[in-house]
Amino acid sequence: MMATKDLVLQALGQIALPDGGSLTSRDMVRALSVTGGAVTFVIEAPSPEIAASLENIRQKAEETVRDLAGVTSVSVVLTAHGPAAAPKTPPPSLKIGQHPKPQAGPMAVSGVDRILAIGSGKGGVGKSTVSSNLAVALAKQGRKVGLLDADIYGPSQPRMMGVNKRPASPDGKTIIPLQAHGVTMMSIGLMVDEKKAVVWRGPMLMGALQQMLGQVEWGKLDVLIVDLPPGTGDVQLTLCQKTQLTGAIVVSTPQDVALLDARKALDMFNTLKTPVLGLIENMSSYICPECGHEAHLFGHGGVAEEAKRIGVPFLGALPLHLDVRLAGDAGTPIAVGDSPEANAYAQLAARLVAGGMA
Repeated sequence: MMATKDLVLQALGQIALPDGGSLTSRDMVRALSVTGGAVTFVIEAPSPEIAASLENIRQKAEETVRDLAGVTSVSVVLTAHGPAAAPKTPPPSLKIGQHPKPQAGPMAVSGVDRILAIGSGKGGVGKSTVSSNLAVALAKQGRKVGLLDADIYGPSQPRMMGVNKRPASPDGKTIIPLQAHGVTMMSIGLMVDEKKAVVWRGPMLMGALQQMLGQVEWGKLDVLIVDLPPGTGDVQLTLCQKTQLTGAIVVSTPQDVALLDARKALDMFNTLKTPVLGLIENMSSYICPECGHEAHLFGHGGVAEEAKRIGVPFLGALPLHLDVRLAGDAGTPIAVGDSPEANAYAQLAARLVAGGMA
C-alpha cells in the first residue's frame, strides 16, 4: 500500500495539541510532500514561543507518520510564522456592517475574472454544501478560486471549510482573507461571535456585502463563488445591482415544494437581468450502504425537466450521502477526497470549466 497525502493528513489529524485542536484542524501542516515512501512536511506554529513548546508534538508526528504503511522515511521541520517581536500597537479596528457607500453602477471586483452567485429559493436544499464543494473541486482542477459566504444571518462556510481565525486587517480598511483547501475564503461568520445572532437591518446587510466584495484583498482569481442566503431579499438585490456578476446558478432538490421556490429565485435573477447559467439538482439519489439499492427520497429529474422547460443548462445531479454531511461538519468538504461523491463535484466543476463559466 502506497502512502498518500490524504493518509498522512488523516494521521496528523489525530495528534492533539496542548491547547486544543489538532495539527490539521489548526492548519499548521505546510509543504507536505509524499514521494514514493519518503514523506516531508513542516509544522508551522503561530509564534516562535509556541514553536519552542511543540518539540514533543514534532516527534510524535514523525513517529505517527513513520508507522503508516508504505512510509520508508520521514522528515519533519518545526518552524514559526516569523521572528519574535516586541508587542506593537494593534492596527485600527475594522467595523463590519456599515451603511453602504454610494456607487455609480455595477462594479467589478479587482483581480477577479468571473463571479458566480449560487442561489436557491428556499433553505435546506444544500446550497452552501454545493458552494463549498464546488469551490474545492474547481481548485483541484487548477483554478484560482475564491468563496464568499454572503449568508449574513446564517453563515456556515467557516464550519464547512474548517476555518475559525479572524481575518487580519493591517490598516482598519483592507481585509486579508483566509485560505482553506486551496480556496481563498471570506465570511461574516469569521468577523462576529459564532454564538451571537446578527441583528441588522437591510442597509447594514448591504454595507457588509459591499465591504466583503470591495475591501477584501482577493488577489488574482479565476472565479469567485458567492454563497447567497436563501430567498430573494436584500443581499441578492444588492449583489445583482451593485456587482458585475458573470451569472447565477440555482440549486434545488427535485421535490415540487423546492421547485416552487426555485422558480421564484429564477424569476428574481431574470428580473434583475442576471444571466442564469444553469440548474443543479441536489440530493438527487441515495444509495443504501447496506444493500446498494438506489432510492430517490425527494423525487428525481424534476430540476432537469425545469431546466429544459425554461431553456437553461442542467449542470448535473448530486447524490445524497451521509459522508457529505459528515465531511462538511468536520470542516473538510467531501470534494477534497476521491470518493464517488467527490467525483460528482469534480464532474460538475469540469462542466463549468469546459463551458467557460469558471
